[in-house]
Amino acid sequence: MPAKKPTMRDIARAVGTSAVTVSKAMAGKTGMSSELRTKILKKAAEMGYEYPHSSHALPREHLEIGILIPDRYFEADSFYAEIYKRLVKKLADQGHFGLLELLDPENERDLVLPSLMTTKHVDGLILLGEPAKAYYRKAAQAGTPVVFLDFYDEQANADAVAGDNSYGAYRLTSHLIRLGHRKIGFVGNTKATSSIMDRFLGYYRAMLLNDLPVREEWIIPDREMTGGLVKPALPEELPTAFVCNCDMTARMVIDQLTEKGYRVPEDISVTGFDDYPAGNENEIPLSTFRIDTDGMIELAVKTLLERCAGEKKPFGRLVVGGQPVYRNSETELRKK
Repeated sequence: MPAKKPTMRDIARAVGTSAVTVSKAMAGKTGMSSELRTKILKKAAEMGYEYPHSSHALPREHLEIGILIPDRYFEADSFYAEIYKRLVKKLADQGHFGLLELLDPENERDLVLPSLMTTKHVDGLILLGEPAKAYYRKAAQAGTPVVFLDFYDEQANADAVAGDNSYGAYRLTSHLIRLGHRKIGFVGNTKATSSIMDRFLGYYRAMLLNDLPVREEWIIPDREMTGGLVKPALPEELPTAFVCNCDMTARMVIDQLTEKGYRVPEDISVTGFDDYPAGNENEIPLSTFRIDTDGMIELAVKTLLERCAGEKKPFGRLVVGGQPVYRNSETELRKK
């Protein structure tokens, strides 16, 4: 006999909560902690839960949109968990349904497309967070309208919505240069994602335009190629400032500098990127670049709905801007 398909009640029993709470978690509704929501969504993915598909009974203006996120990016209070919640709300505000599936490393490696696509459960798919290139290119060729969110690939058959990463890092680096810094490092694995590469290029452009050297030992990886964060290996000779590809990395760098006896920003300045997550009251307020994430979400939803409606225009990348936010993690270079 075929295995019984899990229900919301099964998930609720496995997690130790109610079916109503499970339903609210999947619909992106408020009223629960981020930890519980993440636990429910992960358990549903582990149990192979299939979202009820009722599009045949629904008017076509009510679409079911899949949201696929690599599992390694989806943790409680993570940047992508927050973006997912806002995506579901934006879709619901327009009368549509957002259905989550987490992409586990084995399926990513073996190029197994999400069940939301293979079982025809969704009208379109938003791929949030950059998986392996072979995987997202295969997903883009599967016949379901797809939008890449927060990354892009000009050779894939899909629209993409991304933040203005290059400009943001350029602004932060130029700001440090105006403060007198000439020895500036970059922290981020430039080959891990298109976003990190673009942020590096923004940093590199500012350095070149100001005739400043970009030293190889000051370009420091912060993660594995699979996306997992690793402790940056700081060089023996330190620059006077670091431009970090994200706020989490910036805080890791600040912690390491503090352990080594350096003060931020008095001895070494540090900037982040994304303006997420907010630091706690004991942490140094971080200077960063805030991308308009709500604008990215709105544009991704609009673009995908147009594709679902039959739009045939060429695929392209849509870029959303942002603004630098200067707090207390960088300062003017002291004359020695």
